[in-house]
Amino acid sequence: PILLKGHEREVRRCVLKRKEGRSSRTMRPILLKGHERAITCVIFNRDGDLIFTASKDKVPTVWLSESGERMGTYVEHGGSVWHLDCSWDSRLLVSASADMQAKVWEVETGMELASFQHTGAVRSCTFDESGRRVLTMCDAFGAVELDRPPKVTIWEQDPLWGDELGTWRRAAEFHLGHPEASEVRCQLVRWMPLGKGILCAFEDGVVKIMDPLTFEQRATFKAHESKITSFVWNEPYRCFALTSSADFTAKLWDVETWECLKTYRSDRPLNACVFSPTKEHVLLGGGQDAMSVTTTSTKGARFETQFYHLVYEEEFGRVKGHFGPINALAIAPDGKSFCSGSEDGYIRLHHFDPDYLDMPDPVPDDDPNEDAEASSQ
Repeated sequence: PILLKGHEREVRRCVLKRKEGRSSRTMRPILLKGHERAITCVIFNRDGDLIFTASKDKVPTVWLSESGERMGTYVEHGGSVWHLDCSWDSRLLVSASADMQAKVWEVETGMELASFQHTGAVRSCTFDESGRRVLTMCDAFGAVELDRPPKVTIWEQDPLWGDELGTWRRAAEFHLGHPEASEVRCQLVRWMPLGKGILCAFEDGVVKIMDPLTFEQRATFKAHESKITSFVWNEPYRCFALTSSADFTAKLWDVETWECLKTYRSDRPLNACVFSPTKEHVLLGGGQDAMSVTTTSTKGARFETQFYHLVYEEEFGRVKGHFGPINALAIAPDGKSFCSGSEDGYIRLHHFDPDYLDMPDPVPDDDPNEDAEASSQ
């Protein structure tokens, strides 16, 4: 309590006056503390009622998105868990780990249904739209002579239809270039819409689209000047894609032509990006490299979540609170809340206040120089 002194006699009435122009409701985060090490992945399920998180402490965790209550854990991997994905019906969860395994879990019971063995640390895993095929990517292990190159593998249930959970089998795989042989390391893989292709993003900022049947290269383009750290679709339409990079930029792409439509320039290396499903907004997160965090103040390291307008590319807001670089971002399907996961081991769950939800998107003022040029022509 704060003691207010200023009267000599008994105080009979006290009126608290709110400052004009400020909302009586503020957006206060819910801190989800259930991991012991840095957060690596945060996702919502399709219904938006569950949050799945992964970290370097080996144990994926599930939370209620409304209250932040921890519902349970999926025990366990033998190494850091790098990536998670949930099937469309929230029935299955797949996790990728540094213990050279990807595992499929039953969301409701936490039971391990399948374990996919790899030859290196598994960095990426994702379901297709059916929820019965999984795409994984593992790193190389050791020198070239060990013949354990990085691989992209497709796993599928047998049978591929029906309500019953079948057995999983390795359907196909192809090798990527070995870093020890001066090849560029792959950062992540994703299914293209309707499973019609495989997208591979590399450390040098190049993106390659592969055929899922023949594994031939369909297209390649230079997306960024440095490594690509995140790739997301504008769910559920998947006609646009958003990438973030360590080159301080995030970019909006047309999936049909892979033309860069917008570029969002930040003042920090970016680790995560996400679309708002209900507003024309983009959320970006990152910060100074984790190895250098202890030598810089939190203000200088820039650990906030940045809000940009999708069309005008302008930053209009920031949400702070973390004490380490933001490694993961996720937003609820209804657009009313978002999560950020950081190197500090915390997940911050924010429920947007009415000021944000009811905020109209203002149209920026026209540049007077452009008007003058147009009139002269």
